[in-house]
Amino acid sequence: MDIKYNVINFKDNKKEEIKDHISVEEPLEMNLRYKKNGNWQTENLSITMRTPGNDEDLILGFLFNERIIENINELVKVEKQGDKVGDYNIQNKIEATIKDIKNIDIDKIKRNFLTNSSCGVCGKTSLDAIEIIKHEKLNLSYPKIKKETIMESPNLLTSEQSEFSKTGGIHASSLINDSGKIIATREDVGRHNALDKLIGYSQKNKLIDNRSQFIACSGRLNFELVQKALMSNIGVMAGVGAPTSLAIDTAKRFGMTLIGFVKKSSFNIYSNKERIIL
Repeated sequence: MDIKYNVINFKDNKKEEIKDHISVEEPLEMNLRYKKNGNWQTENLSITMRTPGNDEDLILGFLFNERIIENINELVKVEKQGDKVGDYNIQNKIEATIKDIKNIDIDKIKRNFLTNSSCGVCGKTSLDAIEIIKHEKLNLSYPKIKKETIMESPNLLTSEQSEFSKTGGIHASSLINDSGKIIATREDVGRHNALDKLIGYSQKNKLIDNRSQFIACSGRLNFELVQKALMSNIGVMAGVGAPTSLAIDTAKRFGMTLIGFVKKSSFNIYSNKERIIL
């Protein structure tokens, strides 16, 4: 979603008033409704800044990636809520209703989200937190991706970014197969939101095939993106930017192939090179 703003463009020592496409950024309050001891309860899980659109995919991916749910069958329904507000007439609340969560510590989950949204968690604490909910490492024998497909991934990603082509201010994540075909793409002003939307949509529609697919992302690759991809057992993640140290450590620990600085003729493999056909 984008909006046009009047801006002053200065170029070649000339100024001109033009209309520029700007990506819309709005808050989304994500709530969880669940039954505990026979009674329905509602908790606010997170408030995230996002690009409006595909909000149902966003909360579904969020719930799955944070392991509040482990499969789609645990989800009862997703509903937009609240009045349409602001300059863009948008509902900025969404609620997911799930089945019995007797094994989930809601207070702990809320504390973790608060930490992640403010300053993040780092080092051994982050890795140990993932290991609590993800016990197995990925199988290094698949997928097998040709180097040409990796180098083409930025172009494939850009070709699917309808909003980026207009605004230049939005991130995207794509699910791509080993033949270079894009399975699905989602965009958002937040990198983590784009990936949540992609995984939510892909899980809902049973599109993920871990034996033949990888994920390509715009921007740099941080711990949070790697963690979200690991929850869907994605074996290869590639990005046009640099990975962080914790992203690399996490990928190594759980058997993910992490690739950064992807260009049309080069890339860097930071972990588990076995999956890339060079």
